[in-house]
Amino acid sequence: MCTYQTFKVELDGAAKGASGWFTLAEGAVYVDHPYHASHEHTVNIDFTDPAGGPSSRVAVELTEESALALVEAIRRALAAAPPGLASGASRPASRPVSVSVSGAVTGAAPGTASR
Repeated sequence: MCTYQTFKVELDGAAKGASGWFTLAEGAVYVDHPYHASHEHTVNIDFTDPAGGPSSRVAVELTEESALALVEAIRRALAAAPPGLASGASRPASRPVSVSVSGAVTGAAPGTASR
């Protein structure tokens, strides 16, 4: 069952895609049918810079177990580092982080809401 919910977050970082490195501006997380992974449903994560167009996108499809393991690994890595070491707060012009949730778009194909 697809949830038709997309959780978006503003990001401050960089990613390497097919065309090289690009600035990350947004992330989106949703549970849906994958495009490539061989599972019925996956946790899908899109890392994007909308200003950079389609070449500024990295998509990830994870099982629920892998997604939870990734969350735990991120928490452990941050806990092992001195507080603030990886913070963007010490850098000028850091974007604030916010999270939003969007539902399905009427008439959209399953899993295409807010992509």
